[in-house]
Amino acid sequence: MPKKKIILLFGPTASGKSRLAIDIAKKYNCEIINADSMQIYKEIKVLSARPGKSSIKHHFYGFVSAKDNFSVGTWYKLVSQKIKAINKKGKIALVVGGTGLYFRALTEGLVEMPDVPKLYKAKINPWGKYMLTKHYHNKEPGIFAGVNLNDLQRVYRAINVFEHTGLTLHEWQQKKNKKYFKKSEFIKICIIPPKQYLEEVIKKRFDVMLKKGALKEVKDYRKKFIDTATFVSANNIIGIYEIGLYLQDKISLPDLQERVLIRTRQYAKRQYTWQRGQMKNWKTFKDTKYNDLLKKVLSFLSRT
Repeated sequence: MPKKKIILLFGPTASGKSRLAIDIAKKYNCEIINADSMQIYKEIKVLSARPGKSSIKHHFYGFVSAKDNFSVGTWYKLVSQKIKAINKKGKIALVVGGTGLYFRALTEGLVEMPDVPKLYKAKINPWGKYMLTKHYHNKEPGIFAGVNLNDLQRVYRAINVFEHTGLTLHEWQQKKNKKYFKKSEFIKICIIPPKQYLEEVIKKRFDVMLKKGALKEVKDYRKKFIDTATFVSANNIIGIYEIGLYLQDKISLPDLQERVLIRTRQYAKRQYTWQRGQMKNWKTFKDTKYNDLLKKVLSFLSRT
């Protein structure tokens, strides 16, 4: 039994971390907490690869509507409270996912920013992206420091924070972080399978998603959110845009499969890059045979 009461399990998309988490939880009496920013949404279960029903308690999966704003800060507060509640019961909290920003918030803390009202869509709808960013850059040159201008959700967030607080995101990020846990309280694990192996798994997984109803899922999703598509974070889930094109007869099924494969591969590459740069002191496992992986991870946990 691990002496520490918080296990962190990071892995790229399709690496098998959800299955591994369940087996760890069964062995060590854990409750599982979601650290995947796309698996929080109610409306998208199949494409986000949300875990199915299990005897193990899972928290913060499919609990937010795609129409609602949900930030790293909100996740951090909710998860910190849940971890303490789980530990209070004498159980281990197992945080699993592939969103690096979530893990960084948990281990390094996060600046406590004031809540800001939801973005005024009517105010910015008339603006094109170029004019919008130029206008606010002229107003405050540092407003988009550290912000990817191709990520509209982050652009809108930067604008909203500045409008309602008078400070840029970068200025807020320079303030002292709020920490709920000490670094010594965590057991940190990464599962990083070889890229070629992962690509084969990704191909097979999307075929399974199609069989499980991914097309219908996106069709229903588009009926609800097509009018607000630009502003919905869940639109970043891989497959929503591509399946939308397929449903409109703009691309063929092979084109759909190829586009999803390319985007998923690119996403996994970013996760590998994050792991190399941000998780150097995490225990890493690269096994492709599941039983070998499970045996090694459980052995490692028994010694910590």
